[in-house]
Amino acid sequence: MQELLQPIKTESLKQVFVTRFEELILSGKLSIGEKLPSERELALQLNVSRPVVHEGLVDLASKGLISLKPRIGAVVNDYRKEGSPEILNSLLSYNNGELDPQILRGILSMRILFEVETSRLAALNRTDEHLGQFHEIINREGKIGHGNVEALTEIDFQFHHLTALSSGNFIYPLLMNSMKSVYTNLSRQFFNDASVVPRVFSFHQEMVRAIEDKDEETAEQVMRKILRHGEKQFILMINERK
Repeated sequence: MQELLQPIKTESLKQVFVTRFEELILSGKLSIGEKLPSERELALQLNVSRPVVHEGLVDLASKGLISLKPRIGAVVNDYRKEGSPEILNSLLSYNNGELDPQILRGILSMRILFEVETSRLAALNRTDEHLGQFHEIINREGKIGHGNVEALTEIDFQFHHLTALSSGNFIYPLLMNSMKSVYTNLSRQFFNDASVVPRVFSFHQEMVRAIEDKDEETAEQVMRKILRHGEKQFILMINERK
């Protein structure tokens, strides 16, 4: 029982700090090139310790939202030029989690360019070991309840990651890993509608057959269907929230 009842934790001060400055920068309330107060001043104004401020600024810098310049301090970046993939999750979470159609279109367009190619290469380069892993995922999908959003999100990522891994290009699965938080952020919203699950699993089965047959053309076509299905679903979600 003691193992099950872990202490309840509130959101860390550092994360509160980071979230507040993400909102200020993404909303334009802090302008590009604007210099932030010193760590000491920020700590006093926000009533937090300097280590919290320092760690928060380092986090913001890692996302490309600010630059930490010697003898100058923290300066707000143009995140469109300086931002890292990590910032995409902040953009998706911004505005109370509402999906921005422009950001969504950009992510989906990127996925079409990237994942259609990994599917084609997977059909050409997959090994018997990869094929066994695909069939294992398909079997596990059949046992997941359609209301289990977390399990659906995780196994869907595993399917797409394995497709990238099977491509034979070891950079592709690394890119998928770097985008995992963004990918799963969207997938959780997608799988909140349980009606999409049978269609997704059917697409996965089609993809595995194409990869098994080394049919690169069909693999490309199936991946396009998967991504277009997701795009249509998200458009419906956006329209319903208006």
